[in-house]
Amino acid sequence: MIKRIPNFLFCCVIIAVVILGPPAEAQQNSRSFPTQSLKEEVSKALTTQLLHCWYPRAIDREQGGFLSSFQYDWSQAENQNKMIVTQARHVWTTAKAAAFFPEDTMYRQAAAHGFQFLQEKMWDHAYGGFFNLVNRQGEPLTGQGYDRYKRVYGNAFGIYALAAYYALSQDEKALDLAKEAFLWLDRHAHDALYGGYFSSLTREGQVILDDADQDIFQNIQLLYKEQNTSIHLLEAFTELYRVWPDSLLEKRLQELLQIIRDKIATEPGYLQLYSYRDWQPVSLRDSAEAVRQAHDHIDYVSFGHDIETAFLMLEASEALGKFEWDQTMKKAKMMVDHTIANGFDPERSGIYDGGYYYKGKKDITITDKHKNWWSQSEGLNALLLFSRLYPKQSQYQQEFLKLWNYTKQYIIDQEHGGWYPNGIDTDPEAKKAMKGHIWKSAYHNGRALMNISHMLEGKDILSGHP
Repeated sequence: MIKRIPNFLFCCVIIAVVILGPPAEAQQNSRSFPTQSLKEEVSKALTTQLLHCWYPRAIDREQGGFLSSFQYDWSQAENQNKMIVTQARHVWTTAKAAAFFPEDTMYRQAAAHGFQFLQEKMWDHAYGGFFNLVNRQGEPLTGQGYDRYKRVYGNAFGIYALAAYYALSQDEKALDLAKEAFLWLDRHAHDALYGGYFSSLTREGQVILDDADQDIFQNIQLLYKEQNTSIHLLEAFTELYRVWPDSLLEKRLQELLQIIRDKIATEPGYLQLYSYRDWQPVSLRDSAEAVRQAHDHIDYVSFGHDIETAFLMLEASEALGKFEWDQTMKKAKMMVDHTIANGFDPERSGIYDGGYYYKGKKDITITDKHKNWWSQSEGLNALLLFSRLYPKQSQYQQEFLKLWNYTKQYIIDQEHGGWYPNGIDTDPEAKKAMKGHIWKSAYHNGRALMNISHMLEGKDILSGHP
């Protein structure tokens, strides 16, 4: 009898599992992640609700490049100036869509069309580098305002687009221009003393650093280093390194990863937005509250950038052969966890735009409850990735599903297609806001939806070759 008890108990367990199902936690995970229905929803969101709204509608067949601005119902808006960021993002998105949907030749043609505009119109053939803003015809807008500067941020996206287009087309002209853009940027904007890159240059390529006429608060993007420039240089250099593993590019990519991870990203898991030349943070914590509120764009917790950067750091590390992978993973996880703990609406889900750690207070205060479209995109991408990296930690999967449901209900326009600029739970007027402008295209959400589709198929998005 004693020897037969284990067999008897084992049979009881098997019968219980068959009758009652697997343990509660396994049942919950199984029920809460309907992979097949998600595949269908994501496919619809990527095609009919996003890419088909933008393309071929946005292709400017008259003047080249892509149209920038569309009303809420996708009617063409009046202002069609073209910014390097938008034009490059369209090239990147169509190049990736062409690889994702190889049977649809329209995306490949669109990417080639956009590359021609980058090469002929956006590139400054006199001094090098990409213009920040041109008119619809491609003539530079270099007046007395901000448009007369060359932004390193915009040049990063130019490199990003060229590398992606070369990976698709194998057009050597695209790779040659990507190399030229990288070397021009490195020659003019790299800081040989403290590492990393400055944010803004004159047209000729001179760093704007110590201009006594500039107000630090109003012109901080011109005078100091910023996380947004740094993380998108990281992104661009990663894309370029995959197709051109140059030794100098490798060195700069490693340097950027270390600066972002070890200097810009701080504990408990968020990015410092602006830094002095030596990477010491620009902070308003000791300023009067009136000063802080007047210049709150300088110093706050940007949850969307934090969760986006977690992905970009891992992507860079992997491209470098998992360079300092453990340190990078630790900081990336810290940033995702901090966003989950502090940046999500606990009732409806959705990622808030901003928060702040006030001096003397341990907990963060949410200072901006708007939920912009691109943050939700980056959140979806990172959360599903981390649910794959840490399958035993259910919060990533759970938060992904909550955020996906939020996005379907409050961000994706189920009537006209495209994404609202903000969640309509907090901004109901966003229903009639513009679907596209120079800061809003199909890059963040297009990347997220393509990556999610790959992950739902079990593919590795960090490899760069899913």
